Amino acid sequence: MSEIYVGVDLGGTNIKIGCFNSELRLINKTAVATEADMGAEAVVENIGTTIAEVLGAADISMDKITAAGLGAPGPANYKAGLIIQCCNLPKLKNVPIRRMLSDRLGCPVVFDNDANVACWGEFAVGAGRDVENMVFFTLGTGIGGGIICDGELVQGCDGNGAELGHIIIHPGGRQCGCGQKGCLGTYASASWTARRVLEAIKEGAKSSLQNILEENGEVTCEDVFEHSKAGDGLAKEITDGTAEAIGIVCISILHVQEPQRIVFAGEMIAAGDFLLDKIRYYFDKHIWKIKKESVEICFAALGADAGIIGAAGLAIHARQQGKL
Repeated sequence: MSEIYVGVDLGGTNIKIGCFNSELRLINKTAVATEADMGAEAVVENIGTTIAEVLGAADISMDKITAAGLGAPGPANYKAGLIIQCCNLPKLKNVPIRRMLSDRLGCPVVFDNDANVACWGEFAVGAGRDVENMVFFTLGTGIGGGIICDGELVQGCDGNGAELGHIIIHPGGRQCGCGQKGCLGTYASASWTARRVLEAIKEGAKSSLQNILEENGEVTCEDVFEHSKAGDGLAKEITDGTAEAIGIVCISILHVQEPQRIVFAGEMIAAGDFLLDKIRYYFDKHIWKIKKESVEICFAALGADAGIIGAAGLAIHARQQGKL
């Protein structure tokens, strides 16, 4: 039998798990509630039990696992295998998650940031599979990121590099949960795109979104983009601001790393070409004119499975490099 690799995507609400062969072909997958309030030991036991069930359904025993990959939100010391603290997993503080999971599974575990893991999935078999240099954004409640340079993840000294959502674009601007002010995520994430509409309406701006607010008690990012498409002035102003902020950060990253491809994932890409065209427009508007850039800006291809694919893929990559 081919070697077996497991990919684990640890989120605040759910844990996604997949088992793969050495060619990164999916054998079986599932998702279960994280139940992080139960503490680190319970989370690790939950992962172990679920992996056993996933493998058992494919008639594979636990001792056949060559290695596992784990993606989790930061901040963490990924090289030390330690979750420091995460707002989505408040009970997991200073947890040696890599060692604990390795002990539970009886195999080596590769541990990395959840956005890095998804980035690797897209690089390995998704939207970046034919390039060696790419940048990856997740546009969701916040903004995550990953960077591939010459076929390797950019990780930094403790593994917390490529935090693209925390690039400061407006010094002294909006307060971010990270403690900084003016982060990209506070201007261009899905949650903040909706929040900026609410702020504007509260200050007296007129918008068709006010009807949505009165009916539903909230406005979502999806609402904002739909009303922008329909011609609402405030919605257009907000979505243009979101796209411009992203486009400007893409330019900054291009001048640092010069990727072949910039890939977007996350809930906001449901806006489709309407969003992508806006990002491209502002990228072209602000980029230097002394040379034409060949970078391709596109959407991710793997959807919700990017995390488990990337986690398993990193384990395979570590095995191939003799780093397990």
